[in-house]
Amino acid sequence: MKTLALAFAPLILTAGPVAAQTHDHSSHVAPAQTPAADPHAGHDMSGMQMAPAAAPVQTPAPDPHAGHHMNHGAAADPHAGHDMGGMQMAPAAAPAQTPAPDPHAGHHMNHGAAAADPHAGHDMSGMQMAPAAAPAQTPAPDPHAGHHMDHGAAAADPHAGHDMGGTASAIPDIPTSADAVGGRLVQASPPPAAKAGPAHAADLLFDPSIMAAARKQLLAENGDVRTTAVLIDSLEAGFGEGSDSYSWKAQGWSGGDINRFWWKTEGEGVFNGRLHDAEVQALYSRAVAPFWDVQAGVRQDFRPGGKDTTYLTAGVQGVAPYWFEVNAAAFLSTQGDLTARVEAEYDLRLTQKWILQPSVEAALSASDTPELQLGSGLTSVKAGLRLRYEIRKEFAPYVGVEWGRSFGDTADYVRVHGGAVEDTRLVVGIRAWF
Repeated sequence: MKTLALAFAPLILTAGPVAAQTHDHSSHVAPAQTPAADPHAGHDMSGMQMAPAAAPVQTPAPDPHAGHHMNHGAAADPHAGHDMGGMQMAPAAAPAQTPAPDPHAGHHMNHGAAAADPHAGHDMSGMQMAPAAAPAQTPAPDPHAGHHMDHGAAAADPHAGHDMGGTASAIPDIPTSADAVGGRLVQASPPPAAKAGPAHAADLLFDPSIMAAARKQLLAENGDVRTTAVLIDSLEAGFGEGSDSYSWKAQGWSGGDINRFWWKTEGEGVFNGRLHDAEVQALYSRAVAPFWDVQAGVRQDFRPGGKDTTYLTAGVQGVAPYWFEVNAAAFLSTQGDLTARVEAEYDLRLTQKWILQPSVEAALSASDTPELQLGSGLTSVKAGLRLRYEIRKEFAPYVGVEWGRSFGDTADYVRVHGGAVEDTRLVVGIRAWF
């Protein structure tokens, strides 16, 4: 019997508490556990705002330590001694997935002497927490987020002490031809020191006589080029009411760009008849401006009946604006007779091959010269229009018309000798140069 009683003794002891649990516990206070200490106890939370909790997609798993009093030792509050009055908690963004619960939420982690606070001694009063962006996954927390990182002397400014007031980006003021009068920049005079040494610095290193010969050769090859040209302005035949006639006009030069010897010749006559007149000029020509030469020399006229005349000649020749070719000259004969002649022509390019050339020539005399059949004033005018075709640049045949008339006392002399005061002719000829 004792043996049986000993065998049922454990069952009887277990049944007692079970039966007790079936009773009403409303009057019992469950001394289940001591509530966990508030982790922010003693902190000044007056200026903080708690972020609204995000609605989780699923109910998170219960914290296995919820409600437990984890007083395993005095754990230091990580924010102990911090002034949290000016901080605001950032609203938590709704995560795409339910974040894992903080295993230490609500726990009083007093395990003893805690590790030193990494922010101890930092002034956190003026900081605001930045709102967290909604990440696709929970990012790792920034260890320095919201910290005042004044850990000592800041890195030196690389521009410290530099005067940055005049570093504004500006286009350099470089003078151009647009700033100069007439489109040409005004060249400043060289400083006096530039002319203190010898005229040629190479003479200090080499024999001056050898360098002088080298400079002379350089001038001859590059700046003193000698050229020769012959231009036949017209070599033509004329057909009109009177006798068929012929005429020529040509000129040429030999020399450099500045100084040249220039010659000119022209004349006219009738077929199966005598030469009416001819002249030849020998001139010294000097360039005085771009496209303009001053010329001076002698002129010799040849006429039938021993009326040859010699003249001193002075004039200008060049290209006027809009490409008008101009030739003007005055002639003083050995008998003291003064005459002048002005010619102008213009090339109107219709195509690369066809050129229309109008021309005009006027002759004047300062006095009456009966032996030359010239009266004072305007003696004659000739105007022509010629159309040429350039087979090559150096050779072009042409056809045209020329009109001429005598004026004043000169017209009277022409009538007395049986000539025509006014004449219009069809002309055919060639123009060439080489």
